[in-house]
Amino acid sequence: MKSSIFPTLVATDQGRQFYRAGIHKWGCFAQHQERNTMRNIEQRIKSMMWMTLAGVVGLMAGTVSQAVAKPLKVYILAGQSNMQGNVNISTLDSMAGDPKTAPILKEMRGADSKPVVCQKVWISSIGCAGDETTEQTGKLTAGFGPSKEQFGPEFTFGIYMEKALNEPILIIKTAWGGKDLSSDFRPPSAEPYVASNKSIDWAKQHNEDLNALHERVAKTPRGVTYRLMIEHVRKVLEDIKRVVPDYDPKQGYELGGVVWFQGFNDYINEWYYEDRDQPGGYAMYSKLLRLFIRDIRKDLNAPKMPFVIGVMGIDGMKPGLHMSHFRQAMAAPAALPEFKGNVVAVETAPFWDDDLAALQARAEKGEKLTAEEDKRLKAGASNGGYHYLGAAKIMAPIGKAFAEAIVNLKKP
Repeated sequence: MKSSIFPTLVATDQGRQFYRAGIHKWGCFAQHQERNTMRNIEQRIKSMMWMTLAGVVGLMAGTVSQAVAKPLKVYILAGQSNMQGNVNISTLDSMAGDPKTAPILKEMRGADSKPVVCQKVWISSIGCAGDETTEQTGKLTAGFGPSKEQFGPEFTFGIYMEKALNEPILIIKTAWGGKDLSSDFRPPSAEPYVASNKSIDWAKQHNEDLNALHERVAKTPRGVTYRLMIEHVRKVLEDIKRVVPDYDPKQGYELGGVVWFQGFNDYINEWYYEDRDQPGGYAMYSKLLRLFIRDIRKDLNAPKMPFVIGVMGIDGMKPGLHMSHFRQAMAAPAALPEFKGNVVAVETAPFWDDDLAALQARAEKGEKLTAEEDKRLKAGASNGGYHYLGAAKIMAPIGKAFAEAIVNLKKP
């Protein structure tokens, strides 16, 4: 007897049909299994792809979160009337015809020819609203000078800092007209203010009581605007969100630097700087500025905070005797070893407009200008020479230079 009927069945016609049917069914079953296997593989691949994508998105979210968490950069702009800014926006057009200032003008104006509003730069300013403490805040644009039609170096400073950093920035501006370093901004660590020899000699010549003179000098408050500056900076830093609505306290802030643009009232003070006719006659200004830099860093707990000295530049590249001596005194602290790499002096004289100043001088003398000269003067100047002629063509490059100096100080 056969051990299996399979060969017998195959040997018959009926068996062959049964065999072929079985093979067909087996093939269909195998194909079905293969299709299921492929589907499983595809599903696994898709699952892995989604997991990978989710991971990438997670990493991107983490990167964005880290970017948002970067400390807010804070810059302090301090000084007197030229830091306030006495440049009228009506002088912007005068920048268009000069290849040096035309590119700056394009950054300062939008497509509608109006002053741009910096979307990543906010400002808190005191000293420009008619009294010493009224605060002006908002996104930076023209109009943070003594009037809504005026601006100072803060405008282009902010524009070019935004371009350089491409991140949120806060400017704290503290500037008051007619303030000197010898008395108003006198730093806390400075020696007591005493009557100068010239004051004493004058008192003697006019039979004034010397004891009364010394008492009056001793009782006169000193460092008032220095304290106002520090108080306002601290006030803003304690509640940054009040000025920068999108600020997250978790991100913190970084004091990126100070720009100091002052000097005129010290420059003209012949009573305090009695030897200003002589080289080194303004040496006390250099000493006070050195102490000022130390003290503001100490009071704000920022020992290496970058500091830019805006050296007075009125009268341009041909200064008189006193101006020449004063500029040297202003710039001197930047050369001290203790300030190497974190204090720099920016000369503003190269931005002076000699031709515009000459036209103004002639007009002030009563000389008749040609129609073209008169047009240029009215278009380019909006204030006196002590205010850099109130000229956008002068002040806009100065603000840009301050920004570039800060950025360079931060480079390793």
